[in-house]
Amino acid sequence: MFRDRGVEIKTPDQLAAMRRAGLVVGRTLELVQSAVGPGVTTAELDALAEEHIRDLGAVPSFKGYHGFPGSLCISVNDQVVHGIPGPLVLDEGDLVSVDCGAIVAGWHGDAATSAVLGSPDETATEVEVLLRVTEDALWRGIAAVQAGGRLTDVCAAVEAHVRSASLPLGIVEDYVGHGIGSQMHQPPSVPNTGRAGRGPRLVPGMAIAIEPMITLGSPETSVLADDWTVVCSDGSWAAHFEHTVAVTADGPWVLTALDGGQQRLDDLGVRAGGPR
Repeated sequence: MFRDRGVEIKTPDQLAAMRRAGLVVGRTLELVQSAVGPGVTTAELDALAEEHIRDLGAVPSFKGYHGFPGSLCISVNDQVVHGIPGPLVLDEGDLVSVDCGAIVAGWHGDAATSAVLGSPDETATEVEVLLRVTEDALWRGIAAVQAGGRLTDVCAAVEAHVRSASLPLGIVEDYVGHGIGSQMHQPPSVPNTGRAGRGPRLVPGMAIAIEPMITLGSPETSVLADDWTVVCSDGSWAAHFEHTVAVTADGPWVLTALDGGQQRLDDLGVRAGGPR
């Protein structure tokens, strides 16, 4: 059912279906991470992912979505999000972000991860900071997904962690997280900046995709001629991490993490929701 502001509230059975979709996404990203490397094309990774998703009885969320041609979004170096898989050959030191979505029984999962390939060049220190801060900011946001709180508690947690980094990093504001469930994108929008205590109240049965997109330079972006690939306007590199998270009475349940988010949330002193 839907509550105020069009936010979809799932039943336990619907969240269980989303968990199945989330596990497909998590396992597919794990497979792609094991295959990504210098000399591999982004089209080869996309074909591997699509076959794996379908073998698991799911459907790729992205393929055909508003005409998108791939099952993955693969964004390299200065590409932030929505990179189209193709003949691009990955090289040593590339920063590669992989975004994956899957549908099971009409319910969606969506997650992304970023990594640098092989032995990075002299920019390694900055890139490693970028990757670490972006992923940690995601988990700080996830930890703020608490029943009874407000949506912008999540946004504020992400922003605060990025702002505290040892480097002046850019937080992309043109692209944000989103509600997710019976559709891949639905209310509410989940920005990566904001003041805590505002927006819709977080109630059990909500599900959101939290996805910080962070740059080594300006947060300003532009879109390439393919009408999909978002790049940093100043050519700086970007990282993108994402998980689909359900609000439960016991804490955040990370539907796209293979362990439900327990290890990372334990490290933050936060109880994970969902089955144990």
